[in-house]
Amino acid sequence: MNESKKFSKKWLLLLIPIALVAVLVTVMLIFSPKGAKGSKTITISVVDSAKQTVTYTTKTDAEFLRGAMEETEGLTFSGDESEYGLMVTVVNGETADFNVDGSYWAFYINDEYCNYGIDSQPVADGDSFKIEYTK
Repeated sequence: MNESKKFSKKWLLLLIPIALVAVLVTVMLIFSPKGAKGSKTITISVVDSAKQTVTYTTKTDAEFLRGAMEETEGLTFSGDESEYGLMVTVVNGETADFNVDGSYWAFYINDEYCNYGIDSQPVADGDSFKIEYTK
């Protein structure tokens, strides 16, 4: 009987972490941002350090902002990949480097600060994005 209890405890100790991981994955899937499927038209405005604005209108099937940005003709961007997605440091040839002068590219959706990075920011028909050089 004692051996049976030890065996049960071992299984229980093994199953608890597996159950916790399953719960976390489920919660993440339920609450992660979802992109809208299908064709949509969005605008992306870029405000550079001189406060000059260039606005792009693009039709896209992308579900998230990065894909839409990649499809936008004339818009260029790059940055550093991380575990959280792309950290944009260069837009249309202009670099924002927080470590040098405290500057960064701020992203807005419909005049509100984006809650997600460009890899997970959902895109819906009619959305208006702004990418602004900020110090």
